[in-house]
Amino acid sequence: MEVQQFHYDNKIVKNFLYATMLWGVVGMLVGLLLAFMFLFPNLTDGISWLSFGRLRPLHTNAVIFAFVGNAIFAGVYYSTQRLLKTRMFNDTLSKINFWGWQLIIVGAAITLPLGYTTSKEYAELEWPFDIAIAVIWVVFGWNLIGTILKRRQRHLYVAIWFYIATFVTVAVLHIFNSLEMPVNGLKSYSVYAGVQDALVQWWYGHNAVAFFLTTPFLGLMYYFVPKAANRPVYSYRLSIVHFWSLIFIYIWAGPHHLLYTALPGWAQNLGVAFSVMLLMPSWGGMINGLLTLRGAWDKVRTDPVLKFMVVAITGYGMATFEGPMLSIKSVNAVAHFTDWIIAHVHVGALAWNGFLTFGMIYYLIPKLFKTKLHSMALANLHFWIGTLGIIFYALPLYVAGFTQYSMWKQFNPDGTLVYGNFLETVTEIMPMYWMRAIGGTLYITGMLVMVVNVIITIRSGSKVTDELAEAAPLQRVSKRRVAGEGWHTWLERKPVKLTIFATIAILIGGIVQIVPTLLVEENIPTITSVKPYTPLELEGRDIYIREGCVGCHSQMIRPFRNEVERYGEYSKAGEYVYDHPFLWGSKRTGPDLHRLGGKYSDNWHLNHMYDPQSTSSGSIMPAYQWLIRNELDKSETEAKMRTMVKLGVPYTDDDIANAQQSMREQGTQIEKNLYTDPDFASTYEADKKAGGDGFVEMRNREIVALIAYLQRLGTDIKVKDPEVSSTQN
Repeated sequence: MEVQQFHYDNKIVKNFLYATMLWGVVGMLVGLLLAFMFLFPNLTDGISWLSFGRLRPLHTNAVIFAFVGNAIFAGVYYSTQRLLKTRMFNDTLSKINFWGWQLIIVGAAITLPLGYTTSKEYAELEWPFDIAIAVIWVVFGWNLIGTILKRRQRHLYVAIWFYIATFVTVAVLHIFNSLEMPVNGLKSYSVYAGVQDALVQWWYGHNAVAFFLTTPFLGLMYYFVPKAANRPVYSYRLSIVHFWSLIFIYIWAGPHHLLYTALPGWAQNLGVAFSVMLLMPSWGGMINGLLTLRGAWDKVRTDPVLKFMVVAITGYGMATFEGPMLSIKSVNAVAHFTDWIIAHVHVGALAWNGFLTFGMIYYLIPKLFKTKLHSMALANLHFWIGTLGIIFYALPLYVAGFTQYSMWKQFNPDGTLVYGNFLETVTEIMPMYWMRAIGGTLYITGMLVMVVNVIITIRSGSKVTDELAEAAPLQRVSKRRVAGEGWHTWLERKPVKLTIFATIAILIGGIVQIVPTLLVEENIPTITSVKPYTPLELEGRDIYIREGCVGCHSQMIRPFRNEVERYGEYSKAGEYVYDHPFLWGSKRTGPDLHRLGGKYSDNWHLNHMYDPQSTSSGSIMPAYQWLIRNELDKSETEAKMRTMVKLGVPYTDDDIANAQQSMREQGTQIEKNLYTDPDFASTYEADKKAGGDGFVEMRNREIVALIAYLQRLGTDIKVKDPEVSSTQN
């Protein structure tokens, strides 16, 4: 039989591994800084690009797309070549994939701290980056599929199935969630509004976790765990059931992020049903991974690679048990908007993604550099420090979540809230935030130990060269199923059909959920009193988005007695029809703001932004003093309004033509309100004498636009005004 010689491309794997470690350290350092900002809110006082609201999306994007993303590419490029017995389809595509991805990451690291954000969770990058991500992702898929088509191994191993599903689904999710209307080079508005935007976002957000943080890592698990253990996968049949049931069911589960919200009830219930079903395929994969190690437990005790992988698979099992449990409405009522969700997310990120990546690095580096790992002791030290870090991080936040829920829910015998002041629920969990910061410190310390170990290992090894391999060319066989051949065995040698079937499986759920919500008007009842934002309010809303306020404050009051009592009338779907994008939030470090309008004076808002502790003693909100000094840029207001018109917001030609006058009038009124406070007047004059921006009229400053937006919130419908403590924040 003819045997062909070829070379595996190891250099591209090496490059992605370097990027994985670099961006992992950067992303986790930013996360650690954010953890300490809960304890020291003025840690970066006065530096706008280091404020919590701007750094949070940088942290999530760096960890998800830079650290995990590069790890995916490293593992896929290494395993795909060996599973298919061929070099990657095209070296140029591999290099474009690598350098294009790094440029996107650098662009994110620059623009997010500068406030260029869409505010949509895990999709904060603005429209030019969305296009770049789509292009680079297609390059990756082109390279992957081209490699599959020129393979020398006829049947596609289970890891390749997961890689195919990852490519197809992430492309669909990213493109549909990122549909937006540009205003300028770094500003856009989502084409969806309110409830529709929320559904599409969490269809994407949940499945970004599913198909970026889960399915590719399951493919890596199916390759690296058997390789590291030198054992075959426990069950081929279970892997088939795991793959098809997972990709079909996962795509339906997004609405469980929106339970008890203004999302139509049928969509919520559909999300709950499929989320509960998701437990079975998820645990099927976990069982398949752990039972692959049968007979290799002695090796697990001594091999740090397998130790990391065992904890990773266990973390996957824990996270995928919690997910379906959290989708049950009674449990979701407890957990949503609390730190329980933060603990849940980080168990998956730190254990499943982080530890599997670390295990993969420890496995690959010695092979790529043809040497032994410098220190097994350091690798084991990393394992134990990292494991302790996960425990110290997650367990206190579970306690914090239950504490928040129980305090939010408590009533006095007379029907009033026991903890009417939201700040009481924040100060109670500060010890848990200290524990989280300690856990994060331990985890990143372990990673730094790994980096040192890897650097020394690389220096002791040989230069990375393309690895010589040989295999027989692919032989032609019948396109039809042969006698005794199972249907899935037949499908495994038909990559185009497998890709088509996988695409159909993931599209069904999205179509059933999203199309009716977008097209059937009855799902979003209109409210005639709801009007578009004034030009100044629109500018204020953009400032709110720029500063990342949605990272700590929700704008969605659920129909619970304690929420209505604390915040006001529960939220209605029709109130959000002009919200591009939606701003419901997913975490309450501060109170909900949907009924904030009219509760406090304009002066209170100014003082609250200038020095939060002056209005709310003990607040952990950072100061936003640059908003008081910065002049409001009004040059794009008309362009923003015209863009909104294209999206269906009913601004008239006169509204747009008179936008500047409207902003002057509304700004002047807020300015007058501010001057009624003697303390404000003296502060304003002192600012001018100190060489500040006193020469900019107050009505033309950013704070005035933000005040206009905040005073508008929740005022379009008439609701009963609840009694709210003046120190609620």
